[in-house]
Amino acid sequence: MITRKRLAARACGLLAALAVGLLPASATAADGPAAKEAPKVDLVLDVSGSMRANDIDGQSRMAAAKQAFNEVIDAVPDEVRLGIRTLGADYPGDDRALGCKDTKQLYPVGTLNRTEAKTAVATLAPTGWTPIGPALLGAAQDLEGGNATKRIVLITDGEDTCAPLDPCEVARDIAAKGIHLVIDTLGLVPDAKTRAQLTCIAEATGGTYTSVQHKAELSGRVRQLVDRAADPVVNPVATEGAKQCANAPQLKPGLYSDRESFGEHRWYRVDVLPGQELRASVSIGADRAVNNDYGVLLRATTVHGREIVRGSEAGDGRTDVLSTGLRYPKADLGDSDDADGKDGKPAAETVCLQVSNSFSAPASVKTTPGMPVELTIDVVDGPGGSSDVAAFGLGRGWWTLGVLVLAGLLAGLVWGWISRWRISVWRTN
Repeated sequence: MITRKRLAARACGLLAALAVGLLPASATAADGPAAKEAPKVDLVLDVSGSMRANDIDGQSRMAAAKQAFNEVIDAVPDEVRLGIRTLGADYPGDDRALGCKDTKQLYPVGTLNRTEAKTAVATLAPTGWTPIGPALLGAAQDLEGGNATKRIVLITDGEDTCAPLDPCEVARDIAAKGIHLVIDTLGLVPDAKTRAQLTCIAEATGGTYTSVQHKAELSGRVRQLVDRAADPVVNPVATEGAKQCANAPQLKPGLYSDRESFGEHRWYRVDVLPGQELRASVSIGADRAVNNDYGVLLRATTVHGREIVRGSEAGDGRTDVLSTGLRYPKADLGDSDDADGKDGKPAAETVCLQVSNSFSAPASVKTTPGMPVELTIDVVDGPGGSSDVAAFGLGRGWWTLGVLVLAGLLAGLVWGWISRWRISVWRTN
């Protein structure tokens, strides 16, 4: 029994070591942690004429929205800087040019005065058009500046009425600027077209779409999204990959964002010292309709083009994101190679990282801007310590695994012999 318990304990220890070894280290900011700024949220409310409809728990959509806003304003965390923007609130006429400019900042993004914000909301009445695209552009300007977490929460009951300024394309353009602004959308009793448009807007920026049928759903979801803005997040650093490794940007450990066209290859460079391990992963978001059969490739090569290691993933059918990764441990070359570097230190190896995709899109889908790419780079101490899984044996050979198998076999034989002896004694007595 004691032998079996010890074997179980050793097995659990091995599994724990494997789990720790495979977990990626946390990505750090490329140039160190920046000072934390207060998160910013801009609530964008549709005040068009269709908000008069009485189909949300016996109330008009406008009344339900006002009630939800009052509850949200009361519950906003002190650290959040909140603003309110409207669309379709002022112009009641039929002039499309004027109606599509009808968006304004009702309450500026900043420290919240709850009484003033509620008073501003109370003055709203359903009026005009639904210029969602211009409203999103205005909200992005409301949130300009700084490195804070930024979120737009769009509440509307219909699709945009100001095309060809397609709000989905506006959202993609906002995302392509690399300002890490997320747009969440809520549809009040939405039809199929509204649902499709709001989903597209949210997916373009990594946000969420929610269909709302009741007052409690509306207030609860808006409060949840405002609270989410206050949660600590790591904002990716915007970068731009090159066509060739020689011109690629030099990346430090951290989280990076880029844009990649359909079927494109982009290159990045990372320095790895002897005794270190490079861990990299990439995710490409399908923020629009794509054809079936697609894939993503992350490949590490030397500066001369020799492949070191690769990671790839393929898919077929609808997907939101496709990811893959790789690990490259660089051997510790020892003291004899110290002269290769400056000041007696080992020279770093420049590893070229290639990110490629095989996405394609139907002819009706715009291919610009490119699809969002998120690249995680981490460089950690390579296997070598006694607590490391590789040093334990599995990363450098099979001898430890063989010892474990042999020990298990011997333990099984001994346990079987003891069991047979106990049974024979029991029968004799």
